[in-house]
Amino acid sequence: DSELQTDGNRSGRFRNGELGVAPTNEEVIRIIAAQLVEIGDQFDREIQERVVNGLVQHFLNENLSNEEITRHMSRAVRELTRAIPADMEQEKAMLVLAMLLTKKIMNTVPSLLCRVFNTTVNYMNQQFHNYIVEMVSANSS
Repeated sequence: DSELQTDGNRSGRFRNGELGVAPTNEEVIRIIAAQLVEIGDQFDREIQERVVNGLVQHFLNENLSNEEITRHMSRAVRELTRAIPADMEQEKAMLVLAMLLTKKIMNTVPSLLCRVFNTTVNYMNQQFHNYIVEMVSANSS
């Protein structure tokens, strides 16, 4: 069900199959994406290679369930949020960190694309669904 969208023109679907964002909010989504990219560039330098390599090992371990890998990702994101500036929204920072970790893992081991992408989408749906909806609603007003 999940589609990898890299051009920012279409949003994915949430777990329940409903469209996550109305098509009329495309400009709002582009603005939010640009803000997240800017934050991501700042965080990119902060993420240590050992964190990425640790997650890669979990993704490569075929004995681990998706839930276990999601827990490892969640733990890594929480660990990395300790270094974020105090004035930044915790949810926004965690969302950006999850996306950055995903990018770094896929750049390290491209063959993990499907597993990493699906895990990240599930993680974001579990942890940030309401935050993403609120962020889009606030920026479209």
